[in-house]
Amino acid sequence: MMKTVCVFCSSSNEVCDLIKDDGARLGRLLAEQGRALLYGGTSCGLMKIVADAHKSSNGYLIGVIPGYMKDCGKLYDGLDEIIEVEDLRPRKQVMLDRSDFIVALPGGIGTYDEFFDLLSLKMINRHNKPMYLLNTDEFYEPFLQLIKHGIKNRTIKPDCIELFKVFKTPEELVREIKDYLS
Repeated sequence: MMKTVCVFCSSSNEVCDLIKDDGARLGRLLAEQGRALLYGGTSCGLMKIVADAHKSSNGYLIGVIPGYMKDCGKLYDGLDEIIEVEDLRPRKQVMLDRSDFIVALPGGIGTYDEFFDLLSLKMINRHNKPMYLLNTDEFYEPFLQLIKHGIKNRTIKPDCIELFKVFKTPEELVREIKDYLS
């Protein structure tokens, strides 16, 4: 059975070229590894770049999209499977339920919300799926410092840092997924 990787990432068209390149490489590499890609289902920003790369490498693409986003024309055309949900909260649950791995690329408030929500659920043993950050150009360094600051000040449990792994390149991340399944 094909394993599914959930990808959270920016919907902005303004992300830097390095982030765009890493997003495209990740989408392509996951397809080449025979992984389905599950994401927010839109044709916006980095989400579209990752989806385009995955589809152009013959990957299987699953989109989970709220009806109001679909209705305003943001649905990606090349989806193999469309899951329509009412809003962002049920979207996260469907994405968790349908995935085997969770990856956050650089993103904005929505990406942070998605990653933190699923990280919180993992902390309280509501799931045990591998979670990864793609730390393109040290994008997530402030987040990692915040976690360490919370650990130092005892507002975050020390084992929180062990609930996810951080990778600098798409190649390292995809290798981790392959090794995890071996």
